[in-house]
Amino acid sequence: MKKIIVSPSLLSADFNNLGKDIEMINRSEADWFHLDIMDGVFVPNISFGLPVVKSVKKLAQKPLDVHLMIVQPERYITAFKNAGADILTVHYEACTHLHRTIQEIKAADMKAGVSVNPHTSVKLLEDILPEIDLVLIMSVNPGFGGQSFIKNSLKKITEIRNLANVVNPEVIIEVDGGVDTNNHREIVKAGANALVAGSAVFGAENPTEAIAKLKTI
Repeated sequence: MKKIIVSPSLLSADFNNLGKDIEMINRSEADWFHLDIMDGVFVPNISFGLPVVKSVKKLAQKPLDVHLMIVQPERYITAFKNAGADILTVHYEACTHLHRTIQEIKAADMKAGVSVNPHTSVKLLEDILPEIDLVLIMSVNPGFGGQSFIKNSLKKITEIRNLANVVNPEVIIEVDGGVDTNNHREIVKAGANALVAGSAVFGAENPTEAIAKLKTI
C-alpha cells in the first residue's frame, strides 16, 4: 500500500499552547512537522522565524519540514540547518540560481525541496527534478491558512508525478493548501504522497483522528 506522509502545519496550531500541540503531533501518526516561514515580502504575511523553529526542534520527535516563503532563501540555509530543519523547501519563484541553492541545501545535510505557486507551471521543474528530494505544490495562494483547495492543482500534481517517474521516481510530491479529509484521496490519486494539513488537523474536534484519516486511502 502507498505510504502517505502527513505533515501538520504549525501555522494553524495554538501559539498560546504550542507545546501541547507539538506533543499531540508526537503522539499521533503524523510523519513530519510543517513550518511555514513567511517574510511579508515574498508573501503578504509574516509568520515566525528561527527562534520558533529552534523551540519546536527541542520538543519535536519527528523531522522538521521547513517551507521558506521568503526572498533570497539562500542567505538562510545554514541558519535553518542550525535551527533544526531536516527538510528545507525553497520557492522556484524566489531563487535566481535554483540549482546552486539546492546544492547548498544538500551540502548542509538536509533534504532539498522546491515549491511552486498556483500560477507556476510544473514543467519549469523538469531540469531540477533529478537533483531534489521533494516538490511542494501550493494548492492555494501562499500567505494565509484556511483557504480553499484550487482544483486545477490536481492536474499539476499528475503532471509533475509523470515527469518525476521518468527522471526521479523517488521524489516526494507534497501538497499544501486546502487539504482535508474530504479531498485527500483525490489528491493522493492524482500522484501526491505527502499532505500538509493545517486547519483540517488543528481545527478538528479530534486532531489525532483527523491525522489518522489523512493517512487512509
